[in-house]
Amino acid sequence: MNKFKIKAEYAPAGDQPKAIKELMEGINKGFNKQTLFGVTGSGKTFTVANIIEKVQKPTLVIAHNKTLAAQLAQEYREFFPDNAVHYFVSYYDYYQPEAYMPVTDTYIEKEAMINEEIDRLRHASTQALLTRKDVIIVASVSCIYGLGSPEEYMSVNLQIKKGDSAERQNIIKKLVNIHFERTNADLASGQFRVIGNSIEVMPVSEKIIIRINIEDDKISEILKIDSVSRNIIENDLDQIFIFPAKHFITNKDQQERAFKSIKKELEERLEQLKKEGHNLEAERLKRRTSYDLALIKEVGYCNGIENYSRHFSGRKSGDAPDTLISYFPKKADGSPDFLTIIDESHITVPQIGGMYAGDASRKKTLIDFGFRLPSARDNRPLNFKEFEERVGQTIFTTATPGVYEKEKSEQIVEQVIRPTGLIDPIVDIKPITETKNNKSQIFDFIEETLKVVKGGGRVIATTLTKKMAEDLSEYLKEKGVKAEYLHSDIKTIDRIDILTSFRRGKFDCLVGVNLLREGLDLPEVEFIGILDADKEGFLRSDTSLIQTIGRAARNVLGRVVLYADKTTGSIERAIAETNKRRDKQIAYNKEHGITPKTIIKKIHDITDSMRSDHDKAVAELLRIDEAMMMKSPVKIIKQKEIQMNAAVKILDFETASILRDGILILKEKIEMSKKIVVKKK
Repeated sequence: MNKFKIKAEYAPAGDQPKAIKELMEGINKGFNKQTLFGVTGSGKTFTVANIIEKVQKPTLVIAHNKTLAAQLAQEYREFFPDNAVHYFVSYYDYYQPEAYMPVTDTYIEKEAMINEEIDRLRHASTQALLTRKDVIIVASVSCIYGLGSPEEYMSVNLQIKKGDSAERQNIIKKLVNIHFERTNADLASGQFRVIGNSIEVMPVSEKIIIRINIEDDKISEILKIDSVSRNIIENDLDQIFIFPAKHFITNKDQQERAFKSIKKELEERLEQLKKEGHNLEAERLKRRTSYDLALIKEVGYCNGIENYSRHFSGRKSGDAPDTLISYFPKKADGSPDFLTIIDESHITVPQIGGMYAGDASRKKTLIDFGFRLPSARDNRPLNFKEFEERVGQTIFTTATPGVYEKEKSEQIVEQVIRPTGLIDPIVDIKPITETKNNKSQIFDFIEETLKVVKGGGRVIATTLTKKMAEDLSEYLKEKGVKAEYLHSDIKTIDRIDILTSFRRGKFDCLVGVNLLREGLDLPEVEFIGILDADKEGFLRSDTSLIQTIGRAARNVLGRVVLYADKTTGSIERAIAETNKRRDKQIAYNKEHGITPKTIIKKIHDITDSMRSDHDKAVAELLRIDEAMMMKSPVKIIKQKEIQMNAAVKILDFETASILRDGILILKEKIEMSKKIVVKKK
């Protein structure tokens, strides 16, 4: 078994050695909950990595959004290159949950766009947990939502062993039973194809092809093949496990039992609704459920099948669902045998706690008005009590501990001194509205930004709304500042792309709302402008202001301006806390003769592992064509159309589709350029 082993060019420094020692003492004493109270830029992730290395247990790291989770996953991969570090987030690029609004009599159908690459990473996470111990899973709060049973998922995996008797048709049947699709075209994730006496399978967890060669009804050879180059990666495998293509797995006996159980519940619910005089709701429920059951029998699936999950899994009403946490190991007595890290806990803990109530409220309306059976409420996230019972020894990491962490932690460990000697930034207050001696916040911010950009630094602006972020971004561009906006409407991978481009200097100013506060590691940022800082509320609370100020603490030139016409209580508390930390840090540096240095951090494209080979090929072609695009966009599109048609003629549909998608993106860019020109006129 591989052991966790950190690979880093530096050793713990600043407050890190003390924090590691105290946290490990707490773990050894059996403390269930501890808090690492670490200022921004103090290296909390490296401290936690050292704890993981010492504890030597599988670890669940929970972050409050996908972007932060991706960044953390990349950091842990750097620290543990020889161990299994995986990324587990919701696989929806877009998700509109099923809902009903009685006031307007409006029913909203569930609508979702699944990102296949993120789905692949989810499968890689669960399979790693079932097959090895040196595993770190960095997850969003989607880890508390329902997932198929790990026992069932493990029990139906297909074991292929060299030398075993195996008829080709039996292997095909087993693959279909675990939700693999047969194809005659190029393989995609979760598909297989048959070529003579060979079967080629592409698992959902890896971008490889497994080739199973059969001779005289025996497995003669098992190969691993690169899915793009077709080069053989491994050619002498004794055995291999192929896990199901879906997390929700049920056998035929379970399905039959589930159909009977659903029909029984339907009869009871219809009787109840009719007795209460809700005939319309009863008819609606009967039609919906009957249609769903017919579809499941016919094709094995229906839209909203997860609402029947309790029947298929055999759980009782009210039982907690299986989640990602169910895949982590347990001790002999059933208690958790893994470590849990809750990153930016002041945000993540309330988010975990709020998921259950919101889901329950929406489901209640659907059930009351006959859109779903009562058992639909069992398709839900864990409630907070269930979550607490299922996680292992927990360390909260945050620069601003919340009430929960303070009350529940058996120990709070401080990490205020940074290894780099960096101190918290200087914070100034400037007015929002224009006065005789001062410019308005926008014009002052632009002036400050131009100074920083001229010196090669980066700038962040935080606004109160998404619309303000978009408008300010456009206005900055008109004033000669290369700017982009970032908010929650932007797709997961695109968000990470924007942050990577920002760090690489492709643009100079990033404008956002609260997405920019916690956990984003951007050492290039020299200046932050917090617009409308005196508008008391969630986005301008003392906790939010301290977190935002912290984004400038990774750069020796870091500086923050709060644009405010009045000094609120939140502003006073935020500045007081910042100044307290500064005093402690300055005194430590003076005592130890330390000169602060800006954090130097490698820039990685953390979206790379989330992209399909097709997307990567399109992106690479666009990069190559960029120079020609500037000179003659129409000409390059015509050339590509000729190439695409030529590829179709020789039946090279893969190349044709790459060229097609590139053409569509180029056309979109041309249209965008036209709109910008018209707007300027």
